[in-house]
Amino acid sequence: MPHYPGKLDQVFQALADPTRRAVLQRLSAGSASTLELARPFRMALPSFTQHLHMLEKTGLVRSRKSGRVRRYELAPQRLRVAEEWILDRRQLWERRLDQLDAYLLAMKEDANEK
Repeated sequence: MPHYPGKLDQVFQALADPTRRAVLQRLSAGSASTLELARPFRMALPSFTQHLHMLEKTGLVRSRKSGRVRRYELAPQRLRVAEEWILDRRQLWERRLDQLDAYLLAMKEDANEK
């Protein structure tokens, strides 16, 4: 994690918004045009494209333009930064909980011996 702090913050900032999470969910089924992605949301297209720009700037999606149509696709490798950070936290807390469990069991055994 120390070599990814800015990237990690950007990924979590992008994932913090429900609209952007919904876009990522939709793109997990395959590429889509800007209009296809915007259709389910009740917002002006310029507002929606700001979400797409954020996702692209973060590296979670990539786009290509063909004629007048811009298509987006998921770029899941950037999610690995967040996944690694979450796994590190999980391992840390699992170790701490295991230590607490061992401590409590030892206390219980001590109490039973008295």
